[in-house]
Amino acid sequence: MRVLIAEDTKDLNHAVAVLLSRSGYDVDAVFDGEAALEKIEENGYDAVLLDIMMPKRDGLSVLREMRARNVTIPVLMLTAKSEIDDRVEGLSAGADDYLPKPFAMKELLARVGAMTRRRTTYDPTQATFEDFFVDGGTLELRAENAVRLSLKEYELLRLFMTHAERPLDEGFLLEHIWGGERSADGDTVFLYVSYLRRKLIQIASHAEIAGERGGSYRLTKSA
Repeated sequence: MRVLIAEDTKDLNHAVAVLLSRSGYDVDAVFDGEAALEKIEENGYDAVLLDIMMPKRDGLSVLREMRARNVTIPVLMLTAKSEIDDRVEGLSAGADDYLPKPFAMKELLARVGAMTRRRTTYDPTQATFEDFFVDGGTLELRAENAVRLSLKEYELLRLFMTHAERPLDEGFLLEHIWGGERSADGDTVFLYVSYLRRKLIQIASHAEIAGERGGSYRLTKSA
């Protein structure tokens, strides 16, 4: 699981990063809101920890921008005890949870664990991106025409949809879809991306999966 922490207090940032790393998470750490948005644009994450009070861009602004871009990654807001209005505003803006400071590290770890578990077990039956529709019950992919996806194709497409318009590298895709299968490698990713590309063409969708073998891929609207 990959986690981004955006917290401008360096000691706290470091302590949380070390805790999550020792607990098996792959952690990126930044110290301001603009850097957080840049990281979110560059990488796929399973959870984001946002401090409300940060330089350059505050956590609430980052959260609103994420949701405006249809970035559905779970977000845990870190707030001061007195910031009750900010907590309410953050939840209203799309935060999944909040944790008031000062907090116990065990509680932080439990909150992050709960968010990432929800993400791996919750799968909406139906989802859309641009002009296509996918049904998790029937594995049908539909735009002007309809085709059926394999389970692995469906899982890969849903991951792309969750991180729409953002590049996902081979390592991220292998970890989340193939779960460390020894036989899976970059060629496996490229093969399944190729399957999905053909099926998007078959249904006459205006969406496409951009990227090249050996690099990163992203679901986007075709030019």
